[in-house]
Amino acid sequence: MKKYKAASGMYINYFLLGMVNIILASNMSSLTEQWNTDSTGISYLIAAIGVGRLLTYGLSGVLSDKFGRKPLIITSSFLMGVFLLGIPFSPTYEIAFVFALLAGVSNSAMDAGTYPALTEMFPESAGSASVMVKAFGSLGATILPFIILFLSNNHLFYGFAFLIPAAIYFVNLLLILSASFTKSKSDAASDEDDFERSRFITEPEFWREGLALIIIGFTSTALFTVSQIWLPSFGHEVAGMSHAGSIKLLSYYSVGSLVSVLLLSILLNKWIKPVTVILLYPMITLLTVITILTVHSPTVLSITSFFLGASTAGIFQLTIAIMTELFWRKKGTVTGIVATASSLASVILPIATGLIAKGGDISHIFFFDCFIATLGILAAAFVNYRYKKLTKHEMISSHG
Repeated sequence: MKKYKAASGMYINYFLLGMVNIILASNMSSLTEQWNTDSTGISYLIAAIGVGRLLTYGLSGVLSDKFGRKPLIITSSFLMGVFLLGIPFSPTYEIAFVFALLAGVSNSAMDAGTYPALTEMFPESAGSASVMVKAFGSLGATILPFIILFLSNNHLFYGFAFLIPAAIYFVNLLLILSASFTKSKSDAASDEDDFERSRFITEPEFWREGLALIIIGFTSTALFTVSQIWLPSFGHEVAGMSHAGSIKLLSYYSVGSLVSVLLLSILLNKWIKPVTVILLYPMITLLTVITILTVHSPTVLSITSFFLGASTAGIFQLTIAIMTELFWRKKGTVTGIVATASSLASVILPIATGLIAKGGDISHIFFFDCFIATLGILAAAFVNYRYKKLTKHEMISSHG
């Protein structure tokens, strides 16, 4: 039961992180007014979170392997609470930018501690345990727009949308402090090394399948970053939806994510492999974005938002699960590397799409999204090919 207490604390962190991921974009009108900036300025603030992640993911991964998972998770909870307290009370854009960087540092520590911890606690269902992180994140992202609409309709301070998750982060910090985490012992590490090696015909190669997984780490984050930032703007400006209606697209998107990852948590390993999912999902994303670009109907956009959320959900988590399976000796380090690629997308995409938006046509952002999805499909196809060559599953089946 001890491991379930620790796992609960980690999942609550990601429930709140789901809110954090969309909290700046969802409060864009209030924040632009507070700091006298525009939507592009807020997209740069979102990019600052990615910069914070990018600068610290590598170090967080190494620290996770060296000092254990718990210290990083505790640090991340505290820093994220500080970010949420700081944003609504920041008097200037520059101070808010510092808090956004701090959120990125928190996110990197959270990922580098949580994903290896979950795979160590639940080694037989690492894919399902990892993808449940996305489920809790999607649940948080589903709830936040309704909190914001409630505050708006009742003319309450928008900052409560930040202060409520901040309070929960600090309370959850006490839960994590009292929880015990799986500690890796040398004998257990040796047994795991022998077990993992026996699963592969030859040693996985970092500069082949490892590099392809890093690319997927980038594209998976890029795809949902574009959706979370620009779906409301696309709905309002291109499909002619009301402001409230366009914000609800994020809820449909998050519901799709939640449904998808709950299904994955059941289907993974028993009926479908993670390597299959990381190929299938970007294909669905590509078809969905093409539909969004072709049919400018509010009803169709609401439906496609659901499928867009479903098809971008869990890919990053499954990529880390596959990476730690292939390169099991340094789980924290390889998690940090994939997460660095993810944070690079978090930096580049808000800036790049912000510049595209300044050009005047938001549709061009989703054409760019199609290119990213295609790149993810090609990388995933290569990983599937290499995984089949590396594992003994097909060899055993052919002689069975």
